[in-house]
Amino acid sequence: MFSLDQFPLPFARDSLEPYMSEKTIGFHYDKHLGGYINNLNALDAKGATLEEIVKNSDGKIFNNAAQIWNHVFFFAGLKNSGGGVPSEIASAFGDFKAEFKAAAMSVFGSGWAWLVDDGGKISIITTANADTPTRHGMRPLLTLDVWEHAYYLDYQNRRADFIDAFLDHLINWEFVLNNLKR
Repeated sequence: MFSLDQFPLPFARDSLEPYMSEKTIGFHYDKHLGGYINNLNALDAKGATLEEIVKNSDGKIFNNAAQIWNHVFFFAGLKNSGGGVPSEIASAFGDFKAEFKAAAMSVFGSGWAWLVDDGGKISIITTANADTPTRHGMRPLLTLDVWEHAYYLDYQNRRADFIDAFLDHLINWEFVLNNLKR
């Protein structure tokens, strides 16, 4: 059985303001992540770890387990005052921010924009719904949740403004670089 207590936020609920409100964090963490945890527990998923369940499941079990994993990873990649782009990332792109924003804007409906290590090459990809790069042999470095629940309370239908706030103010680059070194 999983619980929210196993996946604490790595920041205070109001610490991402004004870019992400405490209300958005509350709904996103408590209601969405909490909902996926409750759903997975109700499905009686078998596995030693969340990662093993994501790797070895499909259907409803995969969808809920992967959404837990994706959300926990997303929250870990956030912090206030996270602007700038480290040289290790910038050197892999012509314009990291423009390329990441274009990818995030291209997601139709619900999904994720990711910075990944794909066999030694840093790249930007998108996934739909609960899909995660780990299912495709890639190592996630950073993700942005572009499901409406991630931004609608603060930005309404202005996904582009949410992406700009994320890129300019909310990326925890230490987290990204630690993932790159693993």
